[in-house]
Amino acid sequence: MSFESFSSASLLAAFIVYNLAFLVFVLSILGKRWSRRDPSAHTRRWGWFAFLLAAAGFVCHLLFFFTRWYGSGHIPTSNMYEFMTFLAMMIMFAFIIVYLIYRIPVIGVFALPVAVIIIAYASVFPSEAQPLIPALQSYWLKIHVTTAAEYKSDSRKAKREQQGVEFTLFVIVMIIAFVASTFLFHASGYEARFSTQITQTDKAGNEQTVDQTTDYVLPPIVKPHGSTIVSMKPFLGIDKPLFEAPAWMNGVNAGRKLNTVIWSVILGLVLYAVLRLVARRRLGEAIQPILNGMDPEDLDEISYRAIAIGYPVFTLGALIFAMIWASEAWGRFWGWDPKEVWALITWLFYAAYLHLRLSRGWQGKPSSWMSVIGFLVVMFTLIGVNLVIAGLHSYAGV
Repeated sequence: MSFESFSSASLLAAFIVYNLAFLVFVLSILGKRWSRRDPSAHTRRWGWFAFLLAAAGFVCHLLFFFTRWYGSGHIPTSNMYEFMTFLAMMIMFAFIIVYLIYRIPVIGVFALPVAVIIIAYASVFPSEAQPLIPALQSYWLKIHVTTAAEYKSDSRKAKREQQGVEFTLFVIVMIIAFVASTFLFHASGYEARFSTQITQTDKAGNEQTVDQTTDYVLPPIVKPHGSTIVSMKPFLGIDKPLFEAPAWMNGVNAGRKLNTVIWSVILGLVLYAVLRLVARRRLGEAIQPILNGMDPEDLDEISYRAIAIGYPVFTLGALIFAMIWASEAWGRFWGWDPKEVWALITWLFYAAYLHLRLSRGWQGKPSSWMSVIGFLVVMFTLIGVNLVIAGLHSYAGV
């Protein structure tokens, strides 16, 4: 078996074990209701079993990381597939440390799904190990990427909070729907290709017209502006795109990215509606019993400590080391590239969080809501910027 095959098998094993660990964590919490003996002993016993499963998955994840590093000859964080799997690995590493400190099974109920979703999202991107492009052939790559993650009340304030929780859950459902749909259409062999004539200028200043092709995995609701159909398989009786991307959307793969956003929203709404029908109530209300018995102050403290530890690492990796690397790769420290801008927004947001927490005494609900908003900002920086906005970081395997 080649290093690449062994590496892929290790990641698949980690993905499966993470899912099993999540299910056992859920059983450790819900099962205490059915236990006729000591419910707390049931939770502790099954909680530790789930933790050991998660740790075993982490070992498989490490095998994936280091065998891919050895096989490719460079640290595997050079494209979206590699970076997202690395991010999931770091989330699991942080989870293991936090669990050993607090030993609260509910942490696994929320940490494991995040890691699973990120691994599944990574699998949407090309997984082949490739040589580094010139802009990435620097030791700063190693430094930059590896260091850069109440329903009973009817009051107006409580309703706003419930809507905020529901929106956050919808974003997660939308990401799941996007990942699942991409897998399904790719597995079914669906494809569509469009050709667009663009004008390029060579080094001598001469203009020439070339054909640029764009491949779709999801059925094209919208096609690139000014493009013609090269090939397109019919879907639900539709044999051509419903409309064309507007003229001002002329960035890299702008039409395809708009198509991805539309599909993500549509499928997210469908999956959310199905889950609501199954649960027969709002999703936030459905998962609320899992948190019964948890001390809100403990959860707030765990969140604060995680951010306090991650913030300086993010500062070094996503800003300082990134700027040094950008100077070597592109000849400037800062260029207002979308990825750079959103990394700065993320950094400023968490700086505000820590400031308000430490100097203004923001704890409890204010601190928790800032953590939720920060999660949404991070998700957009990781996913939205790569799929929606074009920039220098588009080499990431989109």
